[in-house]
Amino acid sequence: GAAATLGAAAAIAQLRPEGVEAHFVIATCENMVSGNIGALRPGDIIRAMDGTTIEVNNTDAEGRLTLADALLYCQRQGATEVVDIATLTGACMIALGGDIAGMWSNSDEFSLLLQTAAKQAGEKVWRMPLEEAYFEGLKSDFADMKNTGPRFGGAITAALFLSRFIHKDVKWAHLDIAGTVWADKPKGLVTSAGGTGTMVRTLTHFVVPDL
Repeated sequence: GAAATLGAAAAIAQLRPEGVEAHFVIATCENMVSGNIGALRPGDIIRAMDGTTIEVNNTDAEGRLTLADALLYCQRQGATEVVDIATLTGACMIALGGDIAGMWSNSDEFSLLLQTAAKQAGEKVWRMPLEEAYFEGLKSDFADMKNTGPRFGGAITAALFLSRFIHKDVKWAHLDIAGTVWADKPKGLVTSAGGTGTMVRTLTHFVVPDL
């Protein structure tokens, strides 16, 4: 996700579109095991930037914790439209395979703009449901919510987790690129095995639709 963000930032900066304001935010932090205070452990309760408390029931779902603060930071800077992108869940790979990125959004209009940009870029995205009933699986007895839900519908509950950090007046879309970030062999737009640069083209077309 961070690499795609950097790639889109580089492409858009080179294009220098007039009248466009775009901010690129990358949430990074140390991810090594540590015996020191600050290491993430099952059962920990941490507090997000807005005061939301989160029970850590899965230390492998740490990316969404930093992503939550990144979303809040963007909105504090005045962003009214936000797209986040991450290799967030294996569940999305199970659902959509290796060629299609998952998309969740709180806005039909906003999601359509992203889908149009993806089509122009030759990349595949599929809008997935933000099924509110599934939030039951994220409820915690000790905090506002847990950082992961049940096994089934894991990509949806991950998106629901992130949605709790989006203000009501902000248009938002979440792209899960866990399946599309890597290719074992050349295929379509991907000319070699390895990292695909997925969604760089889509994000560029989204910000600069007249390409």
